[in-house]
Amino acid sequence: MSLLIDIREPGWLREQDLRETLSPLLPGVSIYCENAEGHEAEITMLATVKLYPGVVGGLPNLKLVQKLGAGVDGILKDSTLPENVRVCRLKPDAPAEEIAEYCLAYVLQTQRNIRFHADNASQGIWHQVPPKKRARTTIGILGLGHIGGRTARTFASLGFPVMGWSRTQKQIDGITCLAGIELLPTLLKKSDYVISILPSTPETRHLFDIGMFEHMRSGAVLVNAGRGDLIDEQALLLALDRGNLAGAVLDVFVSEPLPGEHPFWTHPKITVTPHVSGWHLDGAFEDIAENYRRLHSGAPLLHQVDRQAGY
Repeated sequence: MSLLIDIREPGWLREQDLRETLSPLLPGVSIYCENAEGHEAEITMLATVKLYPGVVGGLPNLKLVQKLGAGVDGILKDSTLPENVRVCRLKPDAPAEEIAEYCLAYVLQTQRNIRFHADNASQGIWHQVPPKKRARTTIGILGLGHIGGRTARTFASLGFPVMGWSRTQKQIDGITCLAGIELLPTLLKKSDYVISILPSTPETRHLFDIGMFEHMRSGAVLVNAGRGDLIDEQALLLALDRGNLAGAVLDVFVSEPLPGEHPFWTHPKITVTPHVSGWHLDGAFEDIAENYRRLHSGAPLLHQVDRQAGY
């Protein structure tokens, strides 16, 4: 019974670094990095960011895929993943806090007219524009789970009126919580910023089509830090050109890295960031080790995903 780490993103987290962190937590456990050539039959748990071609098929005794992050759509979409293999995700506070900070940073940038003043300064123009008031600015949060709830509370703590929307009804102090697809247009019509932290599920894919964009305020800004396939990309371009909304800040995309020829790069109303809103996994490594122990003791796993629901 062994653990395989397969990340392949050295700019983020190296396999060897994670092994050095996990080894003291799992004494006596063999931990392999990227491949386990000659030991494939030993592997019962795979820790990864996504399923790379051919990996699952070469692990005949795999029982658990541990996602090194929150979103599991890239794993659940893989047709090679056997139905009996369970999937878990991580829910550390660090990336939830970072995503809330990311969303706040881009909201405050617009509230305080940062780009406007920077453009004027580059031309030697002195032109005063007042900042927008928080109390008159409504923030709409899509997805009220671990990350979305943290984001909603962050804005509320600063005095922004906050509305939240989710598939099922939530109760969060200080947040107006709506549920069900029929109430999503209500949130869109009232929100100055619409922030999505939604996962990728059959219900959320292309949820934002041209019809949904037509419910948004003409001066509103969309911030997507959830999953890229929430948005019909052509519909977003059309909606921005029509003036259905004022701008979009996008950290996630259908194809990543975003292709160099993609129109999002050059559209004047779109800000692109390279999937960096949540970065660190501080506090989550213990959960990886704990899930390994639970897997082999028969105890309930931490943060197990409902493969049918998608999260």
